[in-house]
Amino acid sequence: MKLGKVEFCHLLQIIALFLCLSGMNQAEPSRSRSKPYFQSGRTRTKRSWVWNQFFVLEEYMGSDPLYVGKLHSDVDKGDGSIKYILSGEGASSIFIIDENTGDIHATKRLDREEQAYYTLRAQALDRLTNKPVEPESEFVIKIQDINDNEPKFLDGPYTAGVPEMSPVGTSVVQVTATDADDPTYGNSARVVYSILQGQPYFSVEPKTGIIKTALPNMDREAKDQYLLVIQAKDMVGQNGGLSGTTSVTVTLTDVNDNPPRFPRRSYQYNVPESLPVASVVARIKAADADVGPNAEMEYKIVDGDGLGVFKISVDKDTQEGIITIQKELDFEAKTSYTLRIEAANMHVDPRFLSLGPFSDMTTVKIIVEDVDEPPVFTSRLYSMVVSEAAKVGTIIGTVAAHDPDASNSPVRYSIDRNTDLERYFNIDANSGVITTAKSLDRETNAVHNITVLAMESQNPAQIGRGYVAITILDINDNAPEFAMEYETTVCENAQPGQIIQKISAIDKDDPPNGHQFYFSLTAEAANNHNFTLQDNKGDVSPYLSGAVNQY
Repeated sequence: MKLGKVEFCHLLQIIALFLCLSGMNQAEPSRSRSKPYFQSGRTRTKRSWVWNQFFVLEEYMGSDPLYVGKLHSDVDKGDGSIKYILSGEGASSIFIIDENTGDIHATKRLDREEQAYYTLRAQALDRLTNKPVEPESEFVIKIQDINDNEPKFLDGPYTAGVPEMSPVGTSVVQVTATDADDPTYGNSARVVYSILQGQPYFSVEPKTGIIKTALPNMDREAKDQYLLVIQAKDMVGQNGGLSGTTSVTVTLTDVNDNPPRFPRRSYQYNVPESLPVASVVARIKAADADVGPNAEMEYKIVDGDGLGVFKISVDKDTQEGIITIQKELDFEAKTSYTLRIEAANMHVDPRFLSLGPFSDMTTVKIIVEDVDEPPVFTSRLYSMVVSEAAKVGTIIGTVAAHDPDASNSPVRYSIDRNTDLERYFNIDANSGVITTAKSLDRETNAVHNITVLAMESQNPAQIGRGYVAITILDINDNAPEFAMEYETTVCENAQPGQIIQKISAIDKDDPPNGHQFYFSLTAEAANNHNFTLQDNKGDVSPYLSGAVNQY
């Protein structure tokens, strides 16, 4: 039968312990009679009990009960008159005693890691009277350790991180293995650590289990994760020792050791001139091999003829530079712009400044594309005046619009009839001359606001709008009117010259200096000498009155 390393080790331990116990069993009885023995640290007087100090090797796998030791009293003459009794932990179930000889055997396999010792009591009785011939005494059976437990990493598997570019010897993490064997006996629980996988990048200290970096300048961008296998071996790593392993996943954490870089030295984008202000023109991005805050960057326009026309900001989520319009574009004024743009890291690590500037430059050219624009009037608002006495066809004024595109297409004019429902005005389609189409009445409408349409002849869908305010000038075309119908009463005893009524008049016209009215009696009333009218001589007043006097 072939034995494995573990079984062979166990066999050697059993043989050594057996030889030790055999020597003790032969020598101890005589010594026990001549000397006191010690228990629980206190000196006891001479007793007539005789036994060995008991040890039992754990994990005994034999088929026969394992001999532990012998109880003997010097009262026992060997004639069978003494009977030995065993009680306490494991008595009868684990440990049995031959009541005639006092021999103790273990009937079960024992595990020191489950229980390291058993406390029992021994008694010697007279077989005939069943009375003690010795006082009951307590003793301990110790379980002798063998190396039957491998080291275990109770906290594994491990994960850890260490900054990239760390110097050699930087601590990463400490691993710990525990061994259930007796640390006070031999080397069964003395563990040493070694690295089975992960070299040459990492090392482990044999006694402490501290994992350290073993290579300089490990680059996260080249490889960001390593799987290590760490072994713990007992018996101080000697042959025949038991071992256990665990895995350690080490992640290289990022440091800012890479500057941003534009993938291209120049970019070009085409933009229609009609694009509204604040619209996005383009998105550009500088690549940065770092991650997280180390890859955060800012963009700025450092040069070019597009300063003030465009601006650039950063998208916090994508780290893109967003170019937007700040002013309206006009193809006819400028057809292209050039921007010199810089991308720079926001969080620079001073340790890596020697690598060079943590920024990069690129050129962005923006081509403005022509868009067919509607005609544009020379003025946003035209003001015109015309007398209300003007005849139909009278010229009021002229509007002018042009096609802003390079084609400079001819323009045709018309009036938006939604603003001139009664068609008071006409416009010449080619010249833009506005004329009266109907008689005007200032008292009906003093100001006409109309919209003039300018349409490209080559593309009627392109329509521009101009606004015209036409003020109607007043003429004296309305006679005065009395403000009301007067009905006057007078007392019969009224005195001559007494004022009995004031009379006022209104006029729909609107002369610049106000109205001046002159009052007189009609020819029929003038023959009535009972009343007279006193005129105010054109004095300006909201209500001018004449005075009627009774004679």
